[in-house]
Amino acid sequence: MKYDCLIIDDEELLSESTCEYFNTFGIKTKWVADAGACMDFFVGNDADLILLDINLKNSSGFELCKKLREKTNIPILFISARTSDDDMLLALNIGGDDYIQKPYSLSVLMAKVKAVLRRYQESSEAVFSCGNIRIDFENMGVYVNGQKIKLKTLEYKLLAYLANNKNRTISKEEIFKKVWEDSITGDNTLNVHIRHLREKIEEDPNNPRYIKTIWGTGYVFEVV
Repeated sequence: MKYDCLIIDDEELLSESTCEYFNTFGIKTKWVADAGACMDFFVGNDADLILLDINLKNSSGFELCKKLREKTNIPILFISARTSDDDMLLALNIGGDDYIQKPYSLSVLMAKVKAVLRRYQESSEAVFSCGNIRIDFENMGVYVNGQKIKLKTLEYKLLAYLANNKNRTISKEEIFKKVWEDSITGDNTLNVHIRHLREKIEEDPNNPRYIKTIWGTGYVFEVV
């Protein structure tokens, strides 16, 4: 599932209230309490921004930030009661995008988060490239080995959604909702579209390099 914001903080009451506040105002937010739960979250989910506390149960937000930076470039905003300049500098030097001191005003924090999300989402790449495939999102063009291929509207929407969520397993239910924009599309319809896509973009459709089936769950566009 795709979220706007992930909060990683072991202060339960503060985190829950922040999460509830953000969701009320349309920022889809999830809260977890520690590093382990954060890594578990990214197995089947994604987020456009992270709010990260420094002091976590049995771990450090600094160490978690370093691990996250090995996998993602999404904005990371540190939230901490620490006021030392050294902590702030360390947070920014290891990959943090901002440092917000506790206690914070929910309205001010939300304004900062909205501003960062707007910049991040607007700067998302207009062209996706992977191996011999290139997708021009702006012009809805798909190229394989430099040659433009013809896709039906739903085939393009399905490919674009999978590519925009690369390396994330996407359930059939999410695909039905986000691509077909309903929840009653049948598995057979989806299977046919997946097969046609593979025939058009994969060198060996029976042994796909990109669009992989996750049996019993859905599909993933794999980028190695």
